[in-house]
Amino acid sequence: MTIPFLDLATPHRELKEELVELFTDILLSGRFVGGPVVENFEREFAAYCNVNYCVAVGSGTDALRFALMASGIERESIVLTVPNTFIATTEAISQAGAIPDFVDINEQTYNMDPEKLRDYLETHCVWDAATLMPVHRLTQRPVSAVIPVHLYGQMADMDPITDLARQYNLKVIEDACQAHGAQYYSSLSRQWETAGSMGVAAAFSFYPGKNLGACGEAGAITTNSEELAHKARMLRDHGQSQKYCHELEGYNGRMDTLQAGILSVKLRYLDDWIARRRQAARWYNEFLEELEEVITPAESALCKSVYHLYILRTARRDELKEYLTAHNVDVGLHYPTPLHKQRAYMGRQFSYSAYPVTEKVCREILSLPMFPGLSRQDISFIAHLIQDFDYDEKTSPLYEPHDLTGSPRSE
Repeated sequence: MTIPFLDLATPHRELKEELVELFTDILLSGRFVGGPVVENFEREFAAYCNVNYCVAVGSGTDALRFALMASGIERESIVLTVPNTFIATTEAISQAGAIPDFVDINEQTYNMDPEKLRDYLETHCVWDAATLMPVHRLTQRPVSAVIPVHLYGQMADMDPITDLARQYNLKVIEDACQAHGAQYYSSLSRQWETAGSMGVAAAFSFYPGKNLGACGEAGAITTNSEELAHKARMLRDHGQSQKYCHELEGYNGRMDTLQAGILSVKLRYLDDWIARRRQAARWYNEFLEELEEVITPAESALCKSVYHLYILRTARRDELKEYLTAHNVDVGLHYPTPLHKQRAYMGRQFSYSAYPVTEKVCREILSLPMFPGLSRQDISFIAHLIQDFDYDEKTSPLYEPHDLTGSPRSE
């Protein structure tokens, strides 16, 4: 038995008729960029995320960069995020003219720790009454925004993050590139909120491997702000408010018509695919949760994760990776080197020289196969390999688990 890390072929075989018909229609229409197909997807995805506006763009990186720029982030200001994310998060900050700085993560959810965000704002910043913004004590730069990353498909703990943002006059922009359809129970609104609806804007990626993936590059911004959506539309199209009327310098960040059509087709199946991912995660948990040498994902009671990735942790990560690969199970590492240690940021000064939780987690994470087509038999095979692995270097528990409190989930 060989089990791939990701199966992109099967969904396209299942949707072949619909996708071929779509391609034929677009081919004969002669409309390959923008137009009604893109506008239709924008309406559908906005409704799916429970927001007023969606702006389709060329990639997830475009989405986050344009969201930052359209929200009015000050140049040379600090934007806070986490160090355990793909570099596109910090690239977007830098390319928008701001400066990234980091807040460490919660060891159970791997998302931004709100208490560490509070500590950053209280100990590293002073309040500037003139600008009504926190200012970093050492650099004297204003802190203008925070980007919680909904990593691996689980939303960050948004209530305390948005509460701190209100106190400190920060914009919240969600990096929802791995969280299409994820939900969070907000005690503030007393309802389940959908990823992409809780900040001033959010960025989504539709890279082919995402839960909702295009057949190429694509992304989207979601927002409830008409003004932000209007500016983002100009930014994606060379700053044009209408043809040849350039209100500002923009970019070529439009979504191809074909990708929008493909995403509209796939969006109809997304909830079913999410349900199957959640079932796969339950099977993994069933087989592995009693194994002391590994830690299975902790899903907060406040969250309904969409399991873009299923992350296992073990002190012998590298050896287990080799063992599974040798037994024809394809696995991944997301992300083994935190951003503050990447060569791209060598010499860059961050508020801390180390982020201990991130650095610990990055040494221990292993991504197991996760896609809607995984069967119980597949997962049983993988789990039995993990159980049979020789954990000969006995270690103490990687952390002391405790309850993640909140409103109980309902499926």
